[in-house]
Amino acid sequence: MTTGSSGSPTSRPRRPRPADRALTFAERARREQLIAVTIDLIAEHGAARTSLQNIADAASITKAAVLYHYPTKGDVIRAAYEAVRNGLIDHMSARIGAASTPGEAIDAYLSGQLEYLSDHPQHVRVMAESLNDPTSGITEHVDTRSRWRPLADLIAGAQIAGEYEPTADAEAHAIMFGGAVDALTAETLTYADFSLSRGGAALLDLVGLFRAPTAPR
Repeated sequence: MTTGSSGSPTSRPRRPRPADRALTFAERARREQLIAVTIDLIAEHGAARTSLQNIADAASITKAAVLYHYPTKGDVIRAAYEAVRNGLIDHMSARIGAASTPGEAIDAYLSGQLEYLSDHPQHVRVMAESLNDPTSGITEHVDTRSRWRPLADLIAGAQIAGEYEPTADAEAHAIMFGGAVDALTAETLTYADFSLSRGGAALLDLVGLFRAPTAPR
C-alpha cells in the first residue's frame, strides 16, 4: 500500500489483466502457446489429468504466468475448446461456401467436419472431453438444438431446391446424420486406426439415398 497526499492509505494501482485491455503481440502469442499445449495434453492424458502445473511445464513457464492469462483450469479448457471449435467452423464454412448447389452443401457440411477432425486428431479428444465435462462451462452438450439446426436448415434448403427427398423430416435427418458424425469420431478415441475418411464416404452414401434422383451428385 502507498500513502496519498492527505495521509490516508490508498491501494497500489492494479496491473491490468489481459481481459481488461487489448492484448499485446507477446500476450497473444503466449495465449496461443498455452492453448496449443493444452490441446496436446488433453489429447494425451485427458482433461481430468491435465493440470495448470502440467500446462505451465509444457509451456516452460511458471504456473503464475499461466494464471495471469487464465485464472482457472476451466478457463484454459474453454479457451482450448473455443480454438478447436472455431477452427472446425472456419473449415466447414469454407467447404459449404464452395458448394455449388444446396445438395452439395449438405455433403460439404458433413464431410467438412470429418476432414477437419481427421487432419487434427488431437482436437477430437478436446471436443469430446469438453462436451462431457460438466465443470467445463461448455453448454453444447445441453443445447443440442444449436448443434443440429444448421444442418437441418441446409436440408430444408435442398428440399426447396428439389435436391432432397421432400417428405423427409429435415430436423430428424439432421439429428441422425449429426449423431453418425459423433459416432464415427468417437470410434477414433478407442481405435486410432479407424479411418474417418472411410466413415465419411459411407455417411455420404447414406445421405445420397435421400437426394432427389435429378439432384447433382
